[in-house]
Amino acid sequence: LDVLIPTQAAEGNLSGDDISKPSFTLSNIGAIGGTYMSPVVLPPQVAIGAMGKIQRLPRFVDDDSDQLEAVRIMRMSWGADHRAVDGATMARFSNLWKSYCENPSSMMFGMR
Repeated sequence: LDVLIPTQAAEGNLSGDDISKPSFTLSNIGAIGGTYMSPVVLPPQVAIGAMGKIQRLPRFVDDDSDQLEAVRIMRMSWGADHRAVDGATMARFSNLWKSYCENPSSMMFGMR
């Protein structure tokens, strides 16, 4: 990945070649009110993710309780080309992404 792409984008200097061959795409459908989608992987992409809007929804406190509490939930959906990424890897990535969303500061601790 070209580290100059953010700078080029800010300056309006991206060419078609700079953005024509992504390997992973992340779509924020929540920005327009979307809650969930079924993303489709288009070659040469390997995977795609979609973030829904954050919603306040009722959830049970635990499996043994009938007590409800209000929680904020953002649905994520993923799609991957299984010729390049197996489902278990995507599941681990999804769990890691979830932990980062729930504890953003933990993302900084994992940086090298």
